[in-house]
Amino acid sequence: MSTYLIGDVHGCYDELVALLKHVEFTPGKDTLWLTGDLVARGPGSLEVLRYVRSLGDAVRVVLGNHDLHLLAVYAGISRNKPKDRITPLLEAPDADELINWLRRQPLLQVDEEKKLVMAHAGITPQWDLQTAMGCARDVEAVLASDSYPLFLDAMYGDMPNNWSSELTGLARLRFITNALTRMRYCFPNGQLDMFCKDTPENAPAPLKPWFAIPGPVSQNYSIVFGHWASLEGKGTPENVYGLDTGCCWGGTLTCLRWEDKAFFAQPSNRQLDLDEGETAVAS
Repeated sequence: MSTYLIGDVHGCYDELVALLKHVEFTPGKDTLWLTGDLVARGPGSLEVLRYVRSLGDAVRVVLGNHDLHLLAVYAGISRNKPKDRITPLLEAPDADELINWLRRQPLLQVDEEKKLVMAHAGITPQWDLQTAMGCARDVEAVLASDSYPLFLDAMYGDMPNNWSSELTGLARLRFITNALTRMRYCFPNGQLDMFCKDTPENAPAPLKPWFAIPGPVSQNYSIVFGHWASLEGKGTPENVYGLDTGCCWGGTLTCLRWEDKAFFAQPSNRQLDLDEGETAVAS
């Protein structure tokens, strides 16, 4: 029995299937972990959601910022951007089923036996694990409720950017969402910076990647995340694994087999798209 962790799929269905075939992933025996951003930018968001949903208990997912944006688009709150290539999903006959499945997925996965934590963007150093778990549950409960469109309408924005247990209401939910699905950099005190998208060597002082600031979770657990394709899976501490390697931008889809820490990579099929003039700028 193996545990396979795969970075942001972003609608790259063919690459996902090829990678799972290569590692001989077997549902019912093996477990698949996905770092979020299942949809958008690649051509097969509909097929990805159908396939991942079909895996049932064999898959553990976290929601990413593009997954949440899809929910907002489907709810009529945000605009369907052509570059996201999600129109076939929005118009699919089973769209309601897929969307309702997606909005009931967690923002955080924890395996105590493996001492393993997964979130799309990572874990802010301001949180211990119990705080992170409680905060994730707060957002998950709202997404699973009938009032989830109110949250989706309010989730866009960069403030507040500093954690306090006294945060309440939509401001609290927005901070949690940003920390788990959008974060890249923090100030030395752990306060989020939601603007810088440069690579770490080009980031202005005093900003640091969230994983470069010691925190309670990273001291006791391994952390797996996606979201940050420009890292190319490099530059993280030994127990922190960035698995987004930009498949939808012409990079690769990366898989980590947890038991022996072996890496596998499936080249993107999107080079043709990029050669035809599409701009490869990750967000």
